[in-house]
Amino acid sequence: MSSIGDLSFARPKGRLPAGRMFGAGLLVLLGCFAIIGPMLIPADPAAQDFSASLAPIGGDFLLGADHYGRSLLARLAHGARLSFGLAFLTMLAAALPGVLLGLAAAWRGGWTERFLELSATIVLALPGLMLVLLLLAFAPGNYARLFLGLSLTLWVEFYRVTKATTKSVLAQPHIEAARMLGFGSRYILVNYILPVIAPMIATLSAFAMATAIIAVSTLSAISVGLQPPTPELGSMIVELLPYYAEAPVHVLLPAMLIVLLVLGLQLLAQGDHG
Repeated sequence: MSSIGDLSFARPKGRLPAGRMFGAGLLVLLGCFAIIGPMLIPADPAAQDFSASLAPIGGDFLLGADHYGRSLLARLAHGARLSFGLAFLTMLAAALPGVLLGLAAAWRGGWTERFLELSATIVLALPGLMLVLLLLAFAPGNYARLFLGLSLTLWVEFYRVTKATTKSVLAQPHIEAARMLGFGSRYILVNYILPVIAPMIATLSAFAMATAIIAVSTLSAISVGLQPPTPELGSMIVELLPYYAEAPVHVLLPAMLIVLLVLGLQLLAQGDHG
């Protein structure tokens, strides 16, 4: 899992760029499919019907059936909900401690900042998904360990961006003036710091969700993430891959859904320059 890296941020002014509007619209459509789809689609995503194995698109199956005769439409809807849900929870679990620790490091400095910097450096020293793999090693497919591992790898970005930006704001002359006039830390935080870091955190949140979706799919594809018959998009691709010659569209459907989810998040995360 690569680091989000250096980003250029700016406060949104006026109308959103076309790319971000398209990304937001795409995510709304996919979100509706993920949230409402499982409730409206009557088919059970785990129900098998070998007489309908690799059924083509159309007929009794709107998007066809997999090699076990399971409805691909139902499995895609449940898979999208699972990916969205895990990505959103992972982002929250990374953003909340990352932002709070970044504020604490910038505000207090000293040993607090040095300790947090050391912790962040240790996490970054682990290559890619190694921390997630270590947590999943003894319990493949465990939701809690997958969620925890991804969160532990993503909080550093929120921490470092929050700390650097907060320190920059606190060094401004108007902050010292506000303190001399008797305004407390809460007033400075709410009126001067949060308005500056909020757009950056929103952008990082979109990137974090995209990273989590790719990570969950990748781990499931190598059989250490969520396990079949769970309708997870990455594992669906791997399950259907041996039947690519017979039903190539069936393999491409979950792959395209992953691409669209990540594309929507990446477009939404673009700065005003994007």
